[in-house]
Amino acid sequence: MSNPVRIMIADDHEIIVQGIKSVLEMEEDLKIVAVAHHGNEVISQVQTLLPEVLLLDMSMPQKDGLSILQELKAGGCSTKIIILTVDNSSDVIERAIDYGADGYVLKESTTGEIVEAIRTVHKGQKYLDKSLMQWMFKKYKKDEPTVFDDLTTREIEILYHISRGDSNKEIADQLFLSEKTIKNNITRIFRKLEVKDRVHAAVLSVNNHIEDVYRKKVKK
Repeated sequence: MSNPVRIMIADDHEIIVQGIKSVLEMEEDLKIVAVAHHGNEVISQVQTLLPEVLLLDMSMPQKDGLSILQELKAGGCSTKIIILTVDNSSDVIERAIDYGADGYVLKESTTGEIVEAIRTVHKGQKYLDKSLMQWMFKKYKKDEPTVFDDLTTREIEILYHISRGDSNKEIADQLFLSEKTIKNNITRIFRKLEVKDRVHAAVLSVNNHIEDVYRKKVKK
């Protein structure tokens, strides 16, 4: 039988730690080698003990989980890190993934899912809590084609202002461009959208949710 996976738990709530320990200790292929309750402890213990998998709480005293994750990964740490938290907000998940988290599991998940996450990341694969899969699909799904696909970001910006009823001068003032530049852009916009005037362009824009496109591509 191969050596058990060496695991470290980092959480400042003792009841959470004991709950995780009671589950992992029942698995012959998993072994807890350390527990940390403070952020600074986590860094030093990981560097000293080199656990294979770290279960890291997001809200640690002294240093939060994202800061710990970022510091360890930036330092070339080989330990697989699973964020274990109650926070399911998309911005936090994205930051954790960007910082190099190997897994993201919610504390409300079943104990079986935590065990599955550990075994998955130990194999070199990524793991995302099953309840967060819908978020992932929404984030990474391919955008549906729109009537604005041929427009540049600047043209979408100008078209958005047209849909609001702004004049060329008002658009030029807001975008710090000359009226001539605005006119040239509008000519290209009309040609690409196959419309003949501002009214038709505005109607087409509103009917195809130009505000959503503007927020996504210009105000992101």
